[in-house]
Formats: sequence, C-alpha cells, structure tokens
Amino acid sequence: MARYAKVVLEIPVDREFYYRIPEDLAGVVGLGVRVHAPLQRRLVTGIVVSISGDCRLSNPKEIAAVVSPAPVAGRDIIELANWIADYYCCGISRAFRAVLPSCVREGRRARLLLVASLAASPEEAERTIEAAGRKAPKQAAILRRLIKAGAPVTVSKLLKATRGTSGSVKALERKGLIRISSRSCERIPFADDEVVPTAPLDLTDEQGRALESIASNGKIVTLIHGITGSGKTEVYLHAIARELAQGRGAIVLVPEISLTPQMVEMFMGRFGREVAVLHSRLSEGERYDQWQRLARGDSRIAIGARSAVFAPVSNLGLIVVDEEHERTYKQEESPRYNARDVAVVRARICGAKVVLGSATPSLESYRNALTGKYNLARLTSRIDHRRLPDVHVVDMRREKSLVGRGIVFSRRLVDGVRSRLAAGEQVILFLNRRGFCTVLLCRGCGEALRCGNCSVSMTYHKKAGKMLCHICGERLSPPSICPKCGKGKLFLTGVGTQRVEATIAKLFPGARIQRMDTDSTTAKDAHRRILDEFRSGRINILVGTQMIAKGLDFPNVTLVGVVLADIALGLPDFRSSEHTFQLITQVAGRAGRGDVKGEVIIQTYSPNQPAIEAAARQNYEAFYRREIRDREELRYPPFTRFVLVLFQGRNEEMTFRVAALHFEEMKKALTGDVEVHGPVPCPITRARGKYRFQVVLKARSAAAAVSLVRDAISAIKQDRNVQVVVDVDPLSML
Repeated sequence: MARYAKVVLEIPVDREFYYRIPEDLAGVVGLGVRVHAPLQRRLVTGIVVSISGDCRLSNPKEIAAVVSPAPVAGRDIIELANWIADYYCCGISRAFRAVLPSCVREGRRARLLLVASLAASPEEAERTIEAAGRKAPKQAAILRRLIKAGAPVTVSKLLKATRGTSGSVKALERKGLIRISSRSCERIPFADDEVVPTAPLDLTDEQGRALESIASNGKIVTLIHGITGSGKTEVYLHAIARELAQGRGAIVLVPEISLTPQMVEMFMGRFGREVAVLHSRLSEGERYDQWQRLARGDSRIAIGARSAVFAPVSNLGLIVVDEEHERTYKQEESPRYNARDVAVVRARICGAKVVLGSATPSLESYRNALTGKYNLARLTSRIDHRRLPDVHVVDMRREKSLVGRGIVFSRRLVDGVRSRLAAGEQVILFLNRRGFCTVLLCRGCGEALRCGNCSVSMTYHKKAGKMLCHICGERLSPPSICPKCGKGKLFLTGVGTQRVEATIAKLFPGARIQRMDTDSTTAKDAHRRILDEFRSGRINILVGTQMIAKGLDFPNVTLVGVVLADIALGLPDFRSSEHTFQLITQVAGRAGRGDVKGEVIIQTYSPNQPAIEAAARQNYEAFYRREIRDREELRYPPFTRFVLVLFQGRNEEMTFRVAALHFEEMKKALTGDVEVHGPVPCPITRARGKYRFQVVLKARSAAAAVSLVRDAISAIKQDRNVQVVVDVDPLSML
C-alpha cells in the first residue's frame, strides 16, 4: 500500500507539500525526519510532519532522499507547531521556523577539533627528543608537552603552548611518533567550571505548600503569587529536582537575557551539567550544541528566554515560566506567540505541569487562578522574614516649583544616594527610557524633531552625538535650525538613561557608575559582565531600563530610585496602567534583599494615579480589584479576546483601502459573538517608512475571531505592496 508524507519545505511559502514515500525509503522516512524533495526542477530540504495512506493529489512526486534518519522534531513539537499555525493565524512554515532554530532545520554539524596524541611509547619519544637536540627544537617541545600531558591535546593548544608550527606536527606524524585525529567539541556559552555547587535549602511552610500544589492532580497550571524576595526560585529548584528523580526533564523560561546568567548559575550550582542554555545571544554553533545536548539526553533542563519553550527535552515533566507577566514573552514577528501560553499548550500535549511565577501576575493569569482554572499558591513573606522596603513617593511638581525648572533628581533621592554610598551600599536607578534627551524642540513653533520614516520624535544619544529613532534606527546629526518652520532654534529636553548616568556622575564624581540598557549591552556577554561587576561591588550605582527591574538578587542593594514613574501612563494602550504597576513593583523589589532594610524613592508627576499608589503600597490585590472592574465594564481582556489586524504599506491611500476591504469582508460574516472595529490609523501611524492602519476584533473566543480574519484574507486578493499582520492576544495596541 502506498504511503504519503506531508513535508514543510525550507522555502518562504506557508503551506505543506505532499510526496509519495518510495519503497526503498519506507523504513527510514518518519515524523520529524529531514528529507530532500523535488520542487519544480530542484531539490529542496524539508521536514516530514505527517505520514498517511491518503493523499489529496492524484500523482504526487516522490521523496528523493533522506538527509538524516534522526528526527529533528518529535511528535509533540509537530503538534505544537500545528497549534501555533492555527491559533496565531500564520502559515505552517512560519510556525516551524519558530519552533526549530535554523541551525537545526539546516542540519548544522558539530564542531570538529584536531587532536594530537603520542603514537610511540614515552621512552621512544624521550629518545627522539635527545636525538633531535638542536636540529628540531619545536618537534622536541611538542613531544615533551604530550609526554607531560599524558593524554591527547588539541593541536591548537599544543602549538600555542610550544610555539610550534603545523609543519612540526606533520613531521612528527610522518615519523609515526604522534597521531592526529578529530573529535567533536561542544561550544559552551557559559563558564561552568566557575559555578559553585549548592545544596537544597529547607523550605518554609508557604514554600512547601506551593511545592505540593504543583504536584496536585487535576490542574496543569499552578500560579505562584509571591512577593519579591519570597523564595519562588527555591520552589522551582525543588520542583525540578523531583522531576529529575522521576526520570523527567524540565524547561525554565526567563523574560530577559540579562536574567539568564544569574538563573544559569543558580541552576548549575544545583544540577551541574544537567543544564543547557538557549537564548538569542548565542552563536549558531553554541545554540546547535546546546540543542543537541538536550536532544541526546545529556542535559535534561533547558533554561532560556522565549524560544526555549520549544527545547527538545525528552519526557518533559515541568515548564517554569518565571515573571510570567512579562511582555518579552510575546514574539514581535509572525507568528506572534506568547511563550507563557505556548508553555501551557505544550504541557497539555506532553502530560506535563506548568508553574507560573510572579509578584505581579498578569490579570489574565490571576483571574484564571481565582476562578479555579489554575492552582493558586501564595508566598506572602520574604525569606528569613526580611522586611519589604520603605517606599516614598516624591511629587515632582512640587520639586519643580521649588527649584523653578525641571530636574532629574529630587532632593530626597540625592540625599538617599549619598547616605547609601557613604555606608558602602549599592543603588539602582531605574528609568524605562534610553538615550540622553528624549526630544529636540523648536523654540519657535514648538515642534519636536521627528523621524522621517516614523511618526515618533527622535531621541538624542550623547555618546554618538546623534539623534536616533528607536523604531527604525535612523540616525542624524542634530540640526541647529528647525526643519519644520525653517527659523526656530532647537533645544534638548527630556530625560533618558544616558542623562541619568551623566547627572549622577556629576553629583557623585567618586562613585563607580554603570548603565545597563540595550545601547550598553550590544556586545556578547555584556549582560554577564555588568552584573558580575555589580555583584562583586566594583559598581556602586547601576542605572538601567526594564532589564534591571526584575529577577535580579543583590543583597547589598539598599536603595532603588524610580526616576520617572509615570512614563508609560500616557500611552494609548489599555494595558499601560498594568504595565506601570508591574514595573514599579518589580524594580522596588530589588531593594533590601540582604540584612539591611531597603528603601524605594518613586519620583512622579502623577502621585495620585491608582497604579502608582498601589505600587507604592506593594498592594497587588488593591490594584487588581480596581483594574479588573474597569476591564469588565469595558469588555476588555480577560473578559474578551482581542485580535489585532495590522495593515502596513508605503502608500497611505492604498494601505487604508486594503484595510477597509478586509474590514468590510469581516463585517459580512459577523456573528453575535464577534465585534469588529476600524479601520483606524495606529497610534504610531508611520513606522520604517510604512503607513499603519488597524482593525481590531473583540470576541469571547479567539478562535471565532481568527476564523473571520482567515476567511477575509482568503477571500481578498492580497496586494504585495500592503503587508497584513495578524496579532492574536496583543500585548500592545501601538
């Protein structure tokens, strides 16, 4: 009986292709196997995603060859990719490009090193050294090194240690004195030899109850709502140890690459080489080697950012999503998946459990816990009964009126920094806006200098001496005359992390200050280097954006200053209040995690804003009650699901026309369960030279809204000049 395979090809076409499996390959072609298949007049590599006895084509072509019989994707990953394609409204090829890194799809090979070893006895080698004498000193040095090592040595290390040459090595090989062979070498993205082994800590009663709730039957997901410093990580460690003892593996997701080094250190201290690391800052070779460690079972724990949710952990028992509320779990390109939600689906497929942890859970997750969909475990006390920091809110309107101008730091924050530095303690200053000054304003017409490609103002970066667009990356030198009115002089205003760094350096010239944002961490391992220096005390003040606001644990940090707390509140996004509360609460939690009680100083022009008031009191319940009431009244998530359809094109009129066509097509098929709104210009109306319009669907079920979108896209002939992007469960409406 003929058998057929559905194959996802390595081409930019979002569909599967059917092929007949030839009889001579029947025992080799299986799920997840890479094959060569004909497409028009060429052979293309692809992955087999299903096998059956049926085929919708009358005369399909045959698979030409099997690239490798070892599958690169298991049944669970293939099922997960299909779910992503369906739920997030994207093609199957895009889904597979998300779940499998390119180094795996393309079959990257292991790194091979040349290794030298003695082929003769040590005695014969010694006689050769004596006989060679001054005639061949480099050969003699190579032999001495190999005798001393008593084991094979890589040729590169051998030549470096002896200052020898490849000619010397080849001469010794020809004489039969040494043997050259090759071996695979794993590229390790972290210094595992520096990790200090640790023993499990005794759990508090609250931690013990949280651990038991994870294992309870009936519910896949457990939400651990624990205040900052309450020991959520130790619960994760105990839960994973239990999975390993039962022969299962685990995945640990962290929201920022900056958190990965600290998490890796903690988990390697407990589990050693069971840990593999996966994140976007790895080289392709490092990523491939870590992926293969997991696929072979050499490591059973994967730690990393968003994409680590797809790690090939066999017999998966647990997925931990730390800081589950974080926006960085949402992919910004198609497929626009949320790794937290993908984790729940993968666990359901694999029969695993999920732990979501946060001091400030997303409203969606917390409501799921309160309504019984998830288990809920609370950690209400810090470890060793350390007290939460004292929080002070400074009204910057009063500070400005007293000084007569805008200032970066209040008197209270300056005095606080001074006293903490005098005591030998450390300070974190947080501002979620990079750059030096945020706008270049015209004194004449009042217009800000805007990017020519995007409808946003440009930010001045002092080190480069350039105005920079944070959307498209456009750079230009600051003009002296306003390009809008042609006569007004321009002046810089606003605050970014570079200005915070420069201002605090003037106030405290003896302090060692480091900035940590996307501008200062472009180099490989920059995150690790900065955090290691801060941990060791070589940095007194750390200035940064949201990458320093979460998860970091430094006992000597006793003061946190939030420079401008209300920076995101004016954004036209219904989640801005939630995001503000989470950021302030999280960064405040970095203070006082050691023996000295911490202090937090929040500077704001909106001291009575509910999100800021609740964050100052560290009162999640009060914030949740108010915000969930507003969301229910407006029928916003989590009471409904949003699907945002974005239309982007270089011609404004054409882009709007395409958006309107899709909107009308969706309206024709509307059911009572779905609302459709638009098309309207996006809040950022132009980005990277493209005009942007959006249509928003609101429904009880995301599937119902996605079905409408799919039908509309299928019914309308797509214009290649207008890009259509579908974002299911968007976290930003900008």
